[in-house]
Amino acid sequence: MANDYDIRDNVPLIRLENIGMVYRIGDIAYEVLKGINLTIENGEFVSIMGASGSGKSTLMNILGCLDKPTSGSYFLEGKDVAGLTSDELAEIRNKKIGFVFQGFNLIQRLSIIENVMLPLYYSGLHSKNSEEMAMEALKLVDLSEKGNKFPNQISGGEQQRVAIARAVVNNAPIIMADEPTGNLDSVRGADVMNFFGKINAERGATIILVTHDRHIAGYGRRLVTVKDGMIISSDVINI
Repeated sequence: MANDYDIRDNVPLIRLENIGMVYRIGDIAYEVLKGINLTIENGEFVSIMGASGSGKSTLMNILGCLDKPTSGSYFLEGKDVAGLTSDELAEIRNKKIGFVFQGFNLIQRLSIIENVMLPLYYSGLHSKNSEEMAMEALKLVDLSEKGNKFPNQISGGEQQRVAIARAVVNNAPIIMADEPTGNLDSVRGADVMNFFGKINAERGATIILVTHDRHIAGYGRRLVTVKDGMIISSDVINI
């Protein structure tokens, strides 16, 4: 299936067409997303910003193939994935997308390098080179000397950098980060954001960042603003 998603010339990496999302609780319907249209090109660093309840996290879940839209089309590398099965979406997540969340989600009983290697097991990419790949990912976030430590032996900022290493270990072309600095102070948050910029510049990974913080959003190269379930602006960030 992976070959079906190879990047094609002149095809955007991501294209959303009239995406809608409705949640139902009993007889009550909540329209969370309303006709979202968005294109993201390969190699972009896009920040999606909005207040709590704006719909930005729901949008991220759809972009990350964690949820299916109620209506509309989602084209990933030219293929409409909105109607795929749960197993097909899981395969895309395993091979195409790396996730970084506000919570570090590290397994405490595993060493740092073992945590980073986990996606290689899940995606079927585990091999004798897995440890080498994990160490390369840790090197990218300046933690190669911490591989044998455990999560409770390193700082919160370092734990989030481990989460970034875990997201990039299988060379996923898309990295999605949902409030990745929410549990960090401003100094460690800036460190983490600089590593996203490094991954975007050095590996060419497409970064999609969701945040409510305008300062954090400023690390991106394009700012998409969401309000009341709609995109109200999409602007290049001047740096």
